[in-house]
Amino acid sequence: MSNWNRSSVLVRRTVGYSIVAALVCTGVSLLFLFVVGSRDADAVRARVTGAWDRTVPLIREGYLPSMLPAGQDLAIQVLDTQGQVVASTPQLAHKPPMATFRAPSASVHAERVLCPPAGLKDCMTVFSYKVYQPDGPWLLYVAAPTVPWFGNMAALSFAVGMSLLATAMTAAGTFHVVKRDMTAVDAIRTELAEITATHLHRRVPVGCNSQEEIKLLAGTVNDTLDRLEGAYKQLRQFTSDASHDLRNPLTAMRTQLEEALMHPHDTDWPKTAGAVLAGVDRLQAIVTDLLTLARLDARAPLDLSATDLGRLVGEELDRHAYRMRLVRDLQRNVFVDCDPLRITRLLVNLLDNAERHASSRITVVVRADGPAATLEVLDDGAGIAPEHRERVFDRFTRLDASRDRDSGGTGLGLAIAREIAESHHGTLTIQDSERGARFVLRLPVREAPQTSGRSTHGAGHAGLFSFPVIR
Repeated sequence: MSNWNRSSVLVRRTVGYSIVAALVCTGVSLLFLFVVGSRDADAVRARVTGAWDRTVPLIREGYLPSMLPAGQDLAIQVLDTQGQVVASTPQLAHKPPMATFRAPSASVHAERVLCPPAGLKDCMTVFSYKVYQPDGPWLLYVAAPTVPWFGNMAALSFAVGMSLLATAMTAAGTFHVVKRDMTAVDAIRTELAEITATHLHRRVPVGCNSQEEIKLLAGTVNDTLDRLEGAYKQLRQFTSDASHDLRNPLTAMRTQLEEALMHPHDTDWPKTAGAVLAGVDRLQAIVTDLLTLARLDARAPLDLSATDLGRLVGEELDRHAYRMRLVRDLQRNVFVDCDPLRITRLLVNLLDNAERHASSRITVVVRADGPAATLEVLDDGAGIAPEHRERVFDRFTRLDASRDRDSGGTGLGLAIAREIAESHHGTLTIQDSERGARFVLRLPVREAPQTSGRSTHGAGHAGLFSFPVIR
């Protein structure tokens, strides 16, 4: 089927361009032939006029010989007032008048095509002139070869030959170019058809002889494959990490239950149930974070509203009690277009992360910073080394130095926070601070609305997302 489609494209393109070339050549040839025909017709008329100029003075001065000199394909006859031939060129000697028409009374000239004129062969154009004499008007007939609309056979042969040659060259060139490009496209298609999940390292060929558009297509396909390979590697790593984090609590719960069943009378069942419930809570936290990331990856629509960021953050801080001392610096009337539910989730993740690593204090700052609204969450813990500041936003990433303190987290909180920031066309980064870690969220600021009654609606649902988060 693919070979048939390829042949079909080759034939259709070649025939199509050949027809266009033929039409163009036909138009140009017709124009050329009309010009040549007009030129040849003008040349014949010029010769006829020359014959008239030479003959009329002889008639008027009375020196007209009976045998006129032969012209170039011209036949001449002079008739007196009685219609008798008094002079002619040799081919009409002793022959009757070649024509019987004359110019109308209001004119001295007329012409007709006769096939043939009397005494001659072939179709010729006969010109009739009145020459006024004392005894009445005499007639001067001049017969010249009829000029076809295309001029002459040489011009017609040249035009037809050049048209056929141009059409043939167009067809051959089109066939060659289309075949070359189709070969390049077939190579790309064949390679793509053979690429599977286990061969994502393969790339389509970028032909050196292909058109620039084909090269750009091949380059774009290879760039897409690069991104696909990178995404697939991330997915494999993500799946591996998720499996590992899910397997640990499952293994622990299974071990506890098997040990309790082996010694049912010696087991502290309330204690065992509490330990299993803690494992279930951890599984639920991981599954919830995975579902949240799936929704963020699917680019689920945001429920945007004009929100006072300082007020939203303040209400969330009032809703929970923290083990660390909380320092607030919240500027009001800093409005952003955001989904309050998701921004609250981002704040909760940052606060849980800060609480896990802070020594004694957490600082939360909201302020307007030019065209951006800024939310900062700072802790006074050990901080994060500059080389790890991007790595902590990867999924299931936990730094070795803090694994003991992070044992209750899922490794997805900061990844979720950054995804939420980017879905709002904002940024979430870690910046330098005198002590501890400093997470900075920047969102596009907007003008304060006329009424801000909805500015923090939806924050009351934040408790649904207050699962532990680690960096």
